[in-house]
Amino acid sequence: MELRQIEHFIAVATELSFTRAADRAHVVQSALSTSVAKLERELDVQLFDRTRQRIRLTSAGETFLGRAHDVVRATRAAAESVAEYRDTLLGTVEFGSLISYGPVDVPRALGDFHRSHPNVRITLRLSQSGASSYLGALIEGSLDLALVSVPDRMPPQLDMRLLFEEPMVFVCRDDHPLATRRRVHLTDTAADDVIGFPPEFGLRRLMDGALQNAGVAPRTHYEVPGGFPAIAGLVANGLGTAFMPRSEAARCPDLRAIALATPVVWQVYLASPPAERMRPAASRLADAIRAAASREVASPGAEPEGV
Repeated sequence: MELRQIEHFIAVATELSFTRAADRAHVVQSALSTSVAKLERELDVQLFDRTRQRIRLTSAGETFLGRAHDVVRATRAAAESVAEYRDTLLGTVEFGSLISYGPVDVPRALGDFHRSHPNVRITLRLSQSGASSYLGALIEGSLDLALVSVPDRMPPQLDMRLLFEEPMVFVCRDDHPLATRRRVHLTDTAADDVIGFPPEFGLRRLMDGALQNAGVAPRTHYEVPGGFPAIAGLVANGLGTAFMPRSEAARCPDLRAIALATPVVWQVYLASPPAERMRPAASRLADAIRAAASREVASPGAEPEGV
């Protein structure tokens, strides 16, 4: 049994797709399939049920997954333990990302970190079911750090630090009836077709909750699993309106961004294991991201541009 086989198994178990797992592991799909099949032969047990349209872990696979994570963590810890003798930082950081970083230039922070620590590999993971799914991955150890948008819980096993908060704004075309308003009440938008994210996303849950508290039934007619540029494109073409964080709306100069009369605040946390459980590379990256946020986040009370 080779470490690479175990890493390939974890990739497939996490993605539940050989195609996505191959992309994540940076190998061709045929090589990944061969690696996992060889592991199953060596263990003399089937780890995945491939009889359905979507693969899933067998009972043996679920049992093996926990031990597989232990093996990978131990291997990385062993490699990082001798880094001080090389006078360099090394290792791998599994980082749960978001489709929007709001006012924080996370790509720049990652780039600066990479230039300072070129021997650290950063693996980005983007959840297809909302960032709160990262919490379980952090607890089990398959993630080192994650940005979590509007978390639905605060697990005591994790360090949850508020990275930034930012007001949401109403976004529409110039010819919308509300476009000339300085502020908009959520009840004013009750008849609008809203363009937003799928229900599992933190921003969707945030706005659905705010609308329901205002007595408005959410009307998200278009669910976009991509980023805000796709949402902005649909708004610009007259398919509806949207709610965006202020910094994202500022990147859409052809649309109107209007403050909400009753503020709705988007919060993003940097989640990680406690400091004593973090490996050096992950701890340094967390410090770099928090430092970037402290430099770049503007006051949340300012008005949207152009309003």
